[in-house]
Amino acid sequence: MTDALDPVVMNFFYAAIGGLMTLGFMWLGCAMFNRIVCSFDIGEQLRKGNTAVGMMVMGMFIGIGVGIGLVIGMGLN
Repeated sequence: MTDALDPVVMNFFYAAIGGLMTLGFMWLGCAMFNRIVCSFDIGEQLRKGNTAVGMMVMGMFIGIGVGIGLVIGMGLN
């Protein structure tokens, strides 16, 4: 019974750690981009309802998420 449960627990642990790492890297990527691009503040523009900035942040999050997901997924093999 414990042999069948161990891979399930480990996969859940990997998924949880991978999710936290992905969120951390997304936050870091957005913070770095906001620091590099000094012409506007991402948070302020999102509060104003700027759809273009929202779509840009969405694209950044998708790109970072796919990249980190591939790295984590390949690390499990």
